[in-house]
Amino acid sequence: QVQLAESGGGLVQPGESLRLSCAASGTTLSIINMGWYRQAPGKERELVASITRDDVTNYQDSVKGRFTISRDNDRPTVNLQMNSLKPEDTARYYCWVQTTRTFGYNDYWGQGTQVTVSS
Repeated sequence: QVQLAESGGGLVQPGESLRLSCAASGTTLSIINMGWYRQAPGKERELVASITRDDVTNYQDSVKGRFTISRDNDRPTVNLQMNSLKPEDTARYYCWVQTTRTFGYNDYWGQGTQVTVSS
């Protein structure tokens, strides 16, 4: 089992920045992929960014060039630096980690942290 604790959400104005952090605890040695999803009201949850154990990253097109994902395998944590925020980035952001098991994978989610971009 893996437990996730997120921090860093809040209310900002368009163009400002926020940094989200997520600390994993429990059976962390089996973590392979980490990332962030978001869900806006009335919409489906969508992948924002992910990062593999080898630091290969993947971003949703709408955040490329503005968001940067990083991880620290020793702690382990995953961070999302969000710059030039837009109102359409408003959503609840969820930390996600994926671990290996004998056959297949396990997915774990945090409780979520609210990001609101508004003037």
